[in-house]
Amino acid sequence: MAWKHPSSPVTKKFKVQRSAAKVVATVFWDAKGVILSDILPQGQGINAALYCSTLDRLRDSIRCKDAGLLRRVVVLQHDNATPHSANLTQQWLQRYGWEILPYPAHSPDLAPFGIHLFVPFKRHLGDMAFETESDSIDELKNWFAHLDAYFFRVGIYSLLSR
Repeated sequence: MAWKHPSSPVTKKFKVQRSAAKVVATVFWDAKGVILSDILPQGQGINAALYCSTLDRLRDSIRCKDAGLLRRVVVLQHDNATPHSANLTQQWLQRYGWEILPYPAHSPDLAPFGIHLFVPFKRHLGDMAFETESDSIDELKNWFAHLDAYFFRVGIYSLLSR
C-alpha cells in the first residue's frame, strides 16, 4: 500500500490476463534428430530419480533406434544442475559407461547445444499465445518434427569447436 496525497490522481489498474504456465522440456538429440523429448507434468520438479528414469527411457529409445550405438560410447552434455550431478545420477552413468562432456564453468544458463536448439524455437514462437499447455507442447513437437537432419548435424559438430 502506498501513501498518497488526497488530491493525487487515482492509479489505474490494468486488466491482467493469466499467462500460461511454464512448460519444462528435456530434449535428447544427436546428429540425426531428436531421440527423446520429455515434458514434465505441470507443477512437478525434476530430481535425480526422475532424471535417471528419463535416462532409462533414453537408453531404451537408443536401443530401439540403433542397437549398435549402445555398444559404442554414449556421450551426454548437461549442465551442473543438482539432478545431473547427484550421486544417484553419477552411479547410473557409471553403470552404463556413458561419458559426460564437461560443462564449462561460469557458462550462460543455456549450454551451447541448448542455444542451438531453443533460440531458434523461441524465434519461431514469436508472439504466439497458447490457450492450453497441450497446445504449447503440440507446437514444440511439431517444430521438432519439421527440422531436418542438417540442423541437428550442424549443432552437434559445432560442439567440436567449443
